[in-house]
Amino acid sequence: MDKRYEHHRLTWQDVEIEVRYCPAWTGEPYSVCHIEVESIEPARMPLPITETGYRSHFDNREQIEAQGGAVEFVLALLETAANCPQWKKREAAARQMSLFD
Repeated sequence: MDKRYEHHRLTWQDVEIEVRYCPAWTGEPYSVCHIEVESIEPARMPLPITETGYRSHFDNREQIEAQGGAVEFVLALLETAANCPQWKKREAAARQMSLFD
């Protein structure tokens, strides 16, 4: 098994995020890959896909690559999850709190 990870950085809604991607988690002939998502700045900032700022995700490599790669896959996850009512409520509460800081 080849457990080499690609490391990528992206900024989503002013949060710097690291995406670590291992396309060959299980080795051939299987196509299971591993993605780790971690908010870096601010450190461990909650994201719509994780309350702790860290997420480990296993998936099918072909599915990830069909979406344009790990970064595009993570961005799509974030955007989809950011539209859920729980995240919108959390964001609104955080904005309200910042008015009184």
